[in-house]
Amino acid sequence: MPEQPVTARGAATRERIVEVATREFAEHGIAGARIERIVAAARTNKAQLYGYFGSKEGLFDAIFNCSLDRIVNVVPIDAGDLPGWAVRLYDEYLRRPDLIRLATWARLERRPTGPLVEDGGQRTDPKLHAIAEAQAAGLVRPGDPFDVMAMVIAMSMAWSPVSNVYAATAEEPPELHQRRRDLLRECVRRAVTTG
Repeated sequence: MPEQPVTARGAATRERIVEVATREFAEHGIAGARIERIVAAARTNKAQLYGYFGSKEGLFDAIFNCSLDRIVNVVPIDAGDLPGWAVRLYDEYLRRPDLIRLATWARLERRPTGPLVEDGGQRTDPKLHAIAEAQAAGLVRPGDPFDVMAMVIAMSMAWSPVSNVYAATAEEPPELHQRRRDLLRECVRRAVTTG
């Protein structure tokens, strides 16, 4: 069973491992990530990494679950403004492209079909409930709340690192991002809202 650090120094080491491993997994995937590179860059050793995370897979799971929680916390859903939510997701993908890359590796190497995570209900259920309430209030078009959510998320990822057309970066001109935000907002509004 993985252990939690008991000292400030241990907590700092664990945080360095997470930071370095996030970059490693985002760049190389689960199979391609190397524990040797992670411990060297984090200035620690394998015993400490395995003590905190149990295994390479346990380390990926910890990082991936933190990335999913981050999206939920940083970009909470507003079912009364799904176009705005899509734009905020777009902006988060620009700030943290590693989050999308981690999800892509999880899809490619772990769960090619079905839900991205086995127990995603605690993250998804509040979103579905909010969409269902907005539908009941006549703000969002009828349909399966899950499908509405999936559509909005997919539209927000049109220029993300997983785009099969074009992957945007934060370094592009601000006016280009603003044009994309405006287009995204309008497309989501037309696709999923009423009126």
